[in-house]
Amino acid sequence: MKRTTRKHLKEDKFQKLITRFVEFVKNNKKQILMAVAAAALSVVIFIAVQIINAQNLKKQNAQLNRIRSLSAELSEKPENLQELEKLAGAGKFARLAYIEMAKYWIEKGDIGRARSALGKVGGEKDFFYYQARDLLGQTFLSQEEYAQAIDVYREIQEAAPDDYVLDVVMFHLAEAYEGNGNIDEALALYKEVQEKYPQTYYGNDAAAKISELEEKK
Repeated sequence: MKRTTRKHLKEDKFQKLITRFVEFVKNNKKQILMAVAAAALSVVIFIAVQIINAQNLKKQNAQLNRIRSLSAELSEKPENLQELEKLAGAGKFARLAYIEMAKYWIEKGDIGRARSALGKVGGEKDFFYYQARDLLGQTFLSQEEYAQAIDVYREIQEAAPDDYVLDVVMFHLAEAYEGNGNIDEALALYKEVQEKYPQTYYGNDAAAKISELEEKK
């Protein structure tokens, strides 16, 4: 086949493709316009969501930094409690304000107010949630309410959250069992803490507790 003939054939095929495409567009103009509009709308929505998320994250970070700043000076400036109460709420970082208020009241020996603040920390079961539960358990320990402390710490232990350290939970649970007179349960937990977390603060304290309890038996 001559080169010119092959060239004409290719041009004819290309022309046919163009013609078919144009006809397709004409016949489906409405559907194509709707598809383009839908795609454009999706892009606009995606961009808007990203902008809103970025703004919300910026606000949350500003809120977190403010809560931390107020909490750091709380002992010297008790008046910061008023602003912390305003910042406290159901948001992810807003719950931290309740936790910091509870810590302040625990230091002051006002367990009632501390528990009231901790009781408002609900929402997602994340680090802040379990930190509040841990603090609540510590208030029970401080008041020798060991049965209540056991309930709180067993709840955390059974949940086994990935974002909360379990050595402190297990150690406090062992303390609650010890205070309740259940020495065998306490010893078993202290030994588990020592074996699983030997290099931590609670791992070292667990070793001392084991020696102390074994001498008493």
